[in-house]
Amino acid sequence: MRKLLISVLVAVFTLGFVGMAAADTVAEIIKRGELRVACQTQGPPMSFVDKKGKRSGAVIEIARLMAKEMGVKVKFLSYDWDGLIPSLMAKKADILAADMTPTLMRSLKVSFTVGYYDVYAAFFAKKGAKYKSLSDIDQPGVRVAVLLGSTGETDAKKLLKKAEIKSYKGGGPMLINAVLGGKADLVFNDACSVVAQLADFPPNSMEAIPGKYSEFPVSFAVRPEDAHLLRWTNLFFFWIRSDGRLQTINDYWINTLEWRKDH
Repeated sequence: MRKLLISVLVAVFTLGFVGMAAADTVAEIIKRGELRVACQTQGPPMSFVDKKGKRSGAVIEIARLMAKEMGVKVKFLSYDWDGLIPSLMAKKADILAADMTPTLMRSLKVSFTVGYYDVYAAFFAKKGAKYKSLSDIDQPGVRVAVLLGSTGETDAKKLLKKAEIKSYKGGGPMLINAVLGGKADLVFNDACSVVAQLADFPPNSMEAIPGKYSEFPVSFAVRPEDAHLLRWTNLFFFWIRSDGRLQTINDYWINTLEWRKDH
């Protein structure tokens, strides 16, 4: 009986390890010869289709660099913001590449990598608007546009008790259009994205309201069971941070508007 029990345990552990090996996403990526990346449909400067019809942005360049280091091709799969995590969990993609905040709630579903950039959220309104502080914004009748499923949406609900929060499905430019089109009074989103996106709108059409909110790192994400891919990606970020490649990407795409002349 004891020998039989030992044999059963050995078989169970063996099958378990075989299953783990078979489910190794890194091995599947290498065998497939392609890294499948879930990214936001239209959210410059992180991920967008440029004027030449090419998928571009900070996270896109990082993902291309990941694929190069793996020795594979890269395939980008575009989703609205609220579809990014579901697409990853449905195994349509191997990794989620976005400016996503590693919140505790999201971390119940996915595993986040180390951060690659620190951002903060801010309010933006039409140039010359009456808003000077949060107390001016949090008033009955004031409409604040946020991105559906974003950290901005969550934080707006914490910050605003009287103002109306309007959630939009899609990308950041939709929030700006809502304000300029009179459907909302302010945008609440991460500041670097809004500044970049405003470059596609009439000059001086909007301005930031004083105040920084929700300062946080942004990260990529993988499925909870993909421990090997998570470790590899964290190591990848360590190396490109150490050799300066990450800083070069961030400086070009996020810290300045240099990318505008090329894309």
